[in-house]
Amino acid sequence: MVRIREIKIGLDDDESIVRQKAAKALKIDLSEISDLEIFKRSIYVKNSEIYFVYTIDLSLSRDEKRLVESLSNDKVTYLERYKYVLPESKRKSNLRPIVVGFGPAGMFAGLLLARCGARPLVIERGRDIDKRTEDVNAFWTTRQLDTRSNIQYGEGGAGTFSDGKLTTGIKDSRCRFILEEFMQHGAPEDILVNSKPHIGTDNLKKIVKNIRQEIISLGGEVLFETKLSDIIVANNYIHGIKVEDKNGLKSDIETDALIISIGHSARDTLEVLKAHGINMMQKPFSVGARIEHPQEYINERRYGKYAGHPKLPAADYKMACHPPHGRGAYTFCMCPGGVVVSATSDEGHVVTNGMSEYSRNMENANAAVLVGVEPEDFPSDDVLAGFDLQAEIEKKAFVMAGSDYSAPAQLVGDFLDKKKSDHLGCVKPSFTTGVKMSDISLCLPAKVTNTMRDALYKMDKEIAGFAMHDAILTAPETRSSSPVRVLRDEFFQSNIRGLFPCGEGAGYAGGIVSAAVDGVKCAEALLSNES
Repeated sequence: MVRIREIKIGLDDDESIVRQKAAKALKIDLSEISDLEIFKRSIYVKNSEIYFVYTIDLSLSRDEKRLVESLSNDKVTYLERYKYVLPESKRKSNLRPIVVGFGPAGMFAGLLLARCGARPLVIERGRDIDKRTEDVNAFWTTRQLDTRSNIQYGEGGAGTFSDGKLTTGIKDSRCRFILEEFMQHGAPEDILVNSKPHIGTDNLKKIVKNIRQEIISLGGEVLFETKLSDIIVANNYIHGIKVEDKNGLKSDIETDALIISIGHSARDTLEVLKAHGINMMQKPFSVGARIEHPQEYINERRYGKYAGHPKLPAADYKMACHPPHGRGAYTFCMCPGGVVVSATSDEGHVVTNGMSEYSRNMENANAAVLVGVEPEDFPSDDVLAGFDLQAEIEKKAFVMAGSDYSAPAQLVGDFLDKKKSDHLGCVKPSFTTGVKMSDISLCLPAKVTNTMRDALYKMDKEIAGFAMHDAILTAPETRSSSPVRVLRDEFFQSNIRGLFPCGEGAGYAGGIVSAAVDGVKCAEALLSNES
């Protein structure tokens, strides 16, 4: 197969000219191209220049490798077509492996184990996606929180109520496998070619159900509303787990292989691991707020005169800066045409996150503006002290916004001027349980708010008007990643043998794809039967 990078076409060009440009780059006749597949498509936006950039894969009717060698073109390479191959299962035990948590890491660990004949048992403290969706909508409407079933807990994990972004910074061939599996289970085909693929929360709800059904069809089992209450350890090996169902009924389940993929909010489960002496360490995470602008405003700032062009999607952005005092700030999980959602899993806490559907057609654009928080900022040396910092911020936000799950919000202009907001401007906040205009610096650490102010001024230079006075900041954003890492060795196991810390909650991932990849890697390690 021949891959060609950086084929550029204009907004108004027909995509069919990609084939012509490919033939020209290879110095061959069009008739020699037997098959053409788009591998990646991106939009180049800079100043007043906008065009599409393609990476394509070709099959030719001549010796492909020899042709590539003759060209000496660094944008043309020869490679074998990628295909993920299921690992050989060397597992000797007759006991079923158990996966705790059914977010991206747990789903893909369970899927791989099921395809390899291991008949995994998956337990999830939350509810299935249909009931979970009802619970989340009920919370947003009535403000009655269900601590078992919410945006953090339940089938699909926290990412199900998000934009469904499939971008990742990791370089791992398994990423392609993850994208292909999402597509096979119902995601739009364009996730395989778009440089910034996303599924949307509406599609994710169908996809996670399809993955669950395949696991069950292959002999696996998925138990919802089943919470891990303890692990059973003897001679430094896993021997089983203790669980509690929705009725409070407790039981023991025997196993010698346990994948812990609990997500970034399950402090109570981490307390269980800590009590058994499982090695963990504090980990930096980030804190900040969600910023909202009208999507049309962002389109104009990003696309200029091309805003509204039918081939252009809702505009996005990604920015990072390092102010003079050295603490980094960046935008995270930008949701074009989305909403800011109430995402707590704990009573008396306020947490924000962003969400959008596949169409990204809502009125506002939103993104987190985050600042890195280091372990030296944590309130103690306890390995779980990062959760204490999160809780302190979230509880302050809850009280200052009226103790009814409204969130504190502030106009960007007032935030920069260090004064409380008492009214809205032209931007209508979308936060799903409502906002109370206030001063968000009263719930966020001073180091965070000072850095955010510096960052907003710098980001305004990159996107003119980003720091517009009437843009809305809704706080706090505290759950972007886990504040702890559960240590593991080269066999992906903790110091308790047979226990595999996995995914975002264990500190090894930062998004849907990286978590799913880590789930696959942990399942591969389990099947390899290395001790």
